[in-house]
Amino acid sequence: MSHVVLIADGLAKGGIAKLQDVPEIEVWERTGISREELEQVLPEVDVLIVRSRTQVDKELLKKGTRLKLVIRAGIGLDNVDSDSATDCGVIVMNAPTGNIVTTAEHTLALMFSATRNIPAADASIRAGRWDKKKFQGNELCGKTLGLVGLGNIGRTVAQRAQGLGMRVIGHDPYLSEEKAAKYDIGLVEMDRLLSESDYLSVHVPLTKATHHLINKDSIEKMKKGAYLINCARGGIVDESALLDALNSGKLSGAALDVFEEEPPSENNPLLKCDKVVLTPHLGASTDEAQIQVGFEVAEQLTAFVREGAMKNAINVPNISKELLNLLRAHLQLCERLGSFTAQLASPDKVKQIRIQFEGEWPTQDRSILSLSILKGFLTPMLSTSVNYVNARKLLKERGIRFEESMRESCDDYQCAVTITVEGKETIHCTGTLFGKEEPRIVRVDNFVIDAIPRGHLLFTRNIDQPGVIGQLGSALSDSGVNIARMHLGRDEEKGRAIAVINIDSEISDENLNKIRQIPGMLDARQIEL
Repeated sequence: MSHVVLIADGLAKGGIAKLQDVPEIEVWERTGISREELEQVLPEVDVLIVRSRTQVDKELLKKGTRLKLVIRAGIGLDNVDSDSATDCGVIVMNAPTGNIVTTAEHTLALMFSATRNIPAADASIRAGRWDKKKFQGNELCGKTLGLVGLGNIGRTVAQRAQGLGMRVIGHDPYLSEEKAAKYDIGLVEMDRLLSESDYLSVHVPLTKATHHLINKDSIEKMKKGAYLINCARGGIVDESALLDALNSGKLSGAALDVFEEEPPSENNPLLKCDKVVLTPHLGASTDEAQIQVGFEVAEQLTAFVREGAMKNAINVPNISKELLNLLRAHLQLCERLGSFTAQLASPDKVKQIRIQFEGEWPTQDRSILSLSILKGFLTPMLSTSVNYVNARKLLKERGIRFEESMRESCDDYQCAVTITVEGKETIHCTGTLFGKEEPRIVRVDNFVIDAIPRGHLLFTRNIDQPGVIGQLGSALSDSGVNIARMHLGRDEEKGRAIAVINIDSEISDENLNKIRQIPGMLDARQIEL
């Protein structure tokens, strides 16, 4: 059977040639195809290959009545609606390894450019001036490089910076000290990273937790005269706070490859600041990276059409269609429980994850269920795309031990699963299915609850005393946030209580902080599932 593969965005010629050599694949090369044209031809397409230009959203996916697979030729999935793809039965893959080296090298190029004033010096000499003293810079050798995030790209930057004679420290709450030591990186707390770094480089994904991670407060903690580099994602750095720090002299310079708005508007004041080096999202833009990504896509697609393999799949495990249908609700439970536990535990320095299955599950092979839990657990915290293929590897890379056990009987339910996270603190979360398809969280530590793990959640811990829940409800009302469902649990012996609240919209950081100030409130955090 021939698979029609439409290439909507630019792909390296070598990758296209490899696909054309596969008899099972019919290649339609339509680079730059318009949205209207794509919608017209998509009903005839089995596989869609895109980069960052084409928006693969819910409406487009509905047009793909034959569509089986979307491949993002690169690591980012900002333009692919993976949830809608899952709803439509479409597998989503990416090609995450092709741009590791090139992004790391671009980070170093920006460090050199900023510290040696290369762009400004180039412009000056082209204007007929010879301002040697004006553009005197600094050496990187002997300086301290601080890395926010120690995934594949961060560690590659570290390796190359060490070759330049730099001291490298990093902050990554999901990497063990032993693993960091293996790469000769000093693992430190965020405040220490900020205060000791001569150069601070960002290598984390853009999530709700990392939005404006580098802000006015964090910049204030940085060493005076330091440099800031961002080749990760726009929005991680508060551009307004950065500009203030550059203008005040708090920071000597900065270099940005990514922006909160891309392309940045011509009114963006950073464009007029001579202390910042700017490039138009070039991190993955090298000939070698494009070739590597093209080969990676060709290899994945060939394995998919010939063997049904799903390497770097984002949203579907590599199991048969029949078993997938049987396990769909169980997999959803496991992934959401894993994500809930990760966001609840704040797993700083996690040492071990233990999973215990109880009762009757549809399959004796629980590996796919465990992988679903690990996928859910790791996804909120990593820039690397987590899937059923790499979840265990990513866990091992971070020095986190993993144990799985099974108990044949289950006292209260047909089946249940408990996740225990051990590290700076220990958290236990238990989930089950009500009926055949309704995931529920039924226990958090010693608290018995009945919570629906879906959408926007607010989790609170408080002293079990009158007035706390009333003030919490009032605070949400004042914030314009509607409560859809509230689940309460209490430990009378310890005088503690928890609440898991389904809400209709997000809570702002400001309003969340107000909730934390309620007398008797011990903790409040927002969870997204």
